[in-house]
Amino acid sequence: MAFTLTWYGHASMGMIVDGYQLLVDPYFGDNPVSSITADQAEADFILISHGHGDHTADALGIAKRTGATLIANYEIANWYEEKGIKNVHGQHLGGGFKYPFGYLKLTLALHGSAMPDGSYGGNPAGFLLTTNDGKKIYLACDTGLFGDMRLIGEEGIDLTVLPIGDNFTMGPQDALRAVKLIQPKHVIPVHFDTWDLIVQDPEKWAEAVQAETSTKAHVLKPGQTFSLD
Repeated sequence: MAFTLTWYGHASMGMIVDGYQLLVDPYFGDNPVSSITADQAEADFILISHGHGDHTADALGIAKRTGATLIANYEIANWYEEKGIKNVHGQHLGGGFKYPFGYLKLTLALHGSAMPDGSYGGNPAGFLLTTNDGKKIYLACDTGLFGDMRLIGEEGIDLTVLPIGDNFTMGPQDALRAVKLIQPKHVIPVHFDTWDLIVQDPEKWAEAVQAETSTKAHVLKPGQTFSLD
């Protein structure tokens, strides 16, 4: 079954996997580049990589409206449970769980994770998804470059999604180095151009990726979808 990923802008993404709608780091209302509003977002599962407001802003409302299961590290999962979300599943770095859509593992990410109200948000994470038909999807989420990306790459990654905005995450040069470590078949850049502070040239970055690696780079505009057959 085809896998699709839609980039909504910033780090918010929707994925359809085996007919299930996954929503990653929902941030719509205050997102100046979002292609949808929070009330248009649908989800069977909501994945939260860390606690910052530009990754969690609309998760509570969407989870209550849709009844989606919220997946995050244990601290964030507990935080949402205390807010009245009944369907939560907490994991931790290196731990995986078999969901109906596939096997999802939390990976290392170099970042912060305080919740919007200042509560402890545990460790930030990325996501490594193995779909039921064997596709490998690595969402690095908000992170700096780290050498163990090479170990993640040893899984045989079909698609990776990397931040390139700099200042808060990897910039273009480190993201290019990340591609060389991971060696995915495809890569999509995110977490750029939301504000002036993280404006980048994604087309120039994609050209560098394709000139220096065998990875195919795909630059999406907010609202556009990539399919992996």
